[in-house]
Amino acid sequence: MIAAMSVTSGCFPGSGAPTELAIAGGGGGGGGGVTSNRLAFLVQPNSVSAGSSISPEVKVIAVDSLGNVLHDFNGTVSISLGSGGSGGSLSGTTTVTASGGLAIFPSLVISQAGSGYTLIASAPGLGSVSSTQFTVF
Repeated sequence: MIAAMSVTSGCFPGSGAPTELAIAGGGGGGGGGVTSNRLAFLVQPNSVSAGSSISPEVKVIAVDSLGNVLHDFNGTVSISLGSGGSGGSLSGTTTVTASGGLAIFPSLVISQAGSGYTLIASAPGLGSVSSTQFTVF
């Protein structure tokens, strides 16, 4: 039996940082159907200096349509730059293997200052999600 944990706004244990759960809206289809499994940002990116790692580290979690963690998801999760920002590039560890549904990105770096940056988290078989906007100084 796998226990289900519901993800809500709050602090991820050990991070000490407030989080905002961002869940992508369900894709098309008829009325009332259950949406598919997706990714959510457990720890959103914060504003950061150009060339420095985003801190605290970005955390993404796999959830079902009710927000329950998909504990048996151990697939590959990738992070890329979304639209917006000022033409910087993303480097660092941009692809990781999730463990128990959680993917941690310890060293994401954006090369150029600007505002309106977002990150996109994606994984095969799961709905992608965009982070909140943040600034690179």
